[in-house]
Amino acid sequence: MGNAFRDKLELALKALSISRGQLAAELAVDKSAVGRWVTGAAVPTGHNLVRLTAAVARRVEGFTALDWDRDVHDLAQRLGAGAAVAPAPAGLPLVVLDEARANTVVRAAAYEGFFRSTRPYLLQPGRFIHDHGMIRLDPATGLLALRIGSGGSFAEGWMLPLHNQLFAIAADASGGAVLTGLFNGVSAPKVDVVDGLVLGPALDPGRTPTAYAMVFERIGELSGDAAADHATFERLASQDPLAPEGSVPEAVARRLLRDIGPAQAQLGGDLLLRMPIERSMARGAAYREASQG
Repeated sequence: MGNAFRDKLELALKALSISRGQLAAELAVDKSAVGRWVTGAAVPTGHNLVRLTAAVARRVEGFTALDWDRDVHDLAQRLGAGAAVAPAPAGLPLVVLDEARANTVVRAAAYEGFFRSTRPYLLQPGRFIHDHGMIRLDPATGLLALRIGSGGSFAEGWMLPLHNQLFAIAADASGGAVLTGLFNGVSAPKVDVVDGLVLGPALDPGRTPTAYAMVFERIGELSGDAAADHATFERLASQDPLAPEGSVPEAVARRLLRDIGPAQAQLGGDLLLRMPIERSMARGAAYREASQG
């Protein structure tokens, strides 16, 4: 029951705008108990489940303990979350949106937060850039909204979790650029790092189409106050994006700067620029190695 109930409780709290502290106070339990329910470390006792059900019923007419047996999609409809979802965000008429929304219901909390990227600086070989990003669930669309920026330049878009991968699309209104990304998804309850590839124009005179590897690492949590979170993002994204020389661990640099082509392929490298799972920093020992380096 643990993980399944965790996902349903997380959905209920978001759909009904109930904080963990608020729920703990309402049920007269310690906030840490609610935290264990939300992370799946524990499940409510029968007594607490009755009180939890009553708390939801005060907000959703006719809600009973049997409603917890619904699957996540049906529960979202029962809580009114599904009815509030727009048909599609403007400009994103993708046939996979329903599947992305269903996955987002379950996985949104794992990805929400503030992240810092590390990527090669295309105009100065051997140097790196740090972007800052904010990922949060957009209740109007049921999708993960993405804001990412560096040095005062910003892009906004969406992160779509599909088939244990994250597909990203974002637009920079000031620069007129559209960025697309494909990242290795992570099944952990709280995602600390994702990595993958981004495709977009370089900032050279020809705006050269360029693919580059990127690592996204969590650096903070959302506060629950949208205005405060946006202010935090603006502050982070206004920082100098150029990473100080020598500040990027060698293990990370090796995975972001790789030779490609037939000669390198014969030596065990990549014929094309890609981020194979076996070298993924999100899914294996590579991230631990980089962190220790």
